[in-house]
Amino acid sequence: MAPAAAPAPGAGARLASVTVDAADPPALARWWARALDWRPGYADDQEVDVDPPEGEAGVPLVFVPVREPKRGPNRVHLDLDTSSPADQRQTVEFLLDSGARRADVGQGQVPWVVLADPEGNEFCVLDPRPEYEGCGRVAAIVVQALRPQELAQFWAPLAGWRQTRWGPSVAALRDGRRGPYLEFVRTTTPHSVKNRWHLDVRPTSPPPGQDRVVREARAAGARPVDVGQHPRVSWVVLADPEGNEFCVLSGRGG
Repeated sequence: MAPAAAPAPGAGARLASVTVDAADPPALARWWARALDWRPGYADDQEVDVDPPEGEAGVPLVFVPVREPKRGPNRVHLDLDTSSPADQRQTVEFLLDSGARRADVGQGQVPWVVLADPEGNEFCVLDPRPEYEGCGRVAAIVVQALRPQELAQFWAPLAGWRQTRWGPSVAALRDGRRGPYLEFVRTTTPHSVKNRWHLDVRPTSPPPGQDRVVREARAAGARPVDVGQHPRVSWVVLADPEGNEFCVLSGRGG
């Protein structure tokens, strides 16, 4: 994987990746690599990574195999940046020609375009916005939240990112002035099924750093969750206070 964002001072963890459940990880990884103009990363039978371009701040995507079909809209998705109305139109056309389709998640008349990838995962192609200049292709990793401010406060030390925008409808974190935002956007729909896209964090200190991160996350409101993981895996699966699953990886890259 490409190096993840540097942690904020005093953070015990950093955002390492966004993991995507996929029926066909290699195919979906190739699609997203082309969609984002990113590069192939590590790959084996259990995961296929897609990394940001060299020199661009970003969070790698990790595609893993699952048998379960997608059920309902995802609570975690990507917002893609565009530089002009023409760029937005051309990006949408390119993605549709590449196998995306238009998606209706109840957005109504909005300036952004909602699409779904070949496995049905929703994402947005944004209208040009000054606040996303310099983010790279991915403007934001978006997490739907019943209480955006509270969930952002929970995630700030786990991501190692600083609070940048704060409001009742959207709360955002960012790694300084580089790369995408991690945005928590207001919804009225609670978590009900396992997320097909989830966040992974990695401790920033050597063992027992993972234990410390898990302990602090649980003290902040996380809980252990069973998503069918093997008991001997090196990561720990938790759910945040709104039920969103996430993994605390080991400090050694596994």
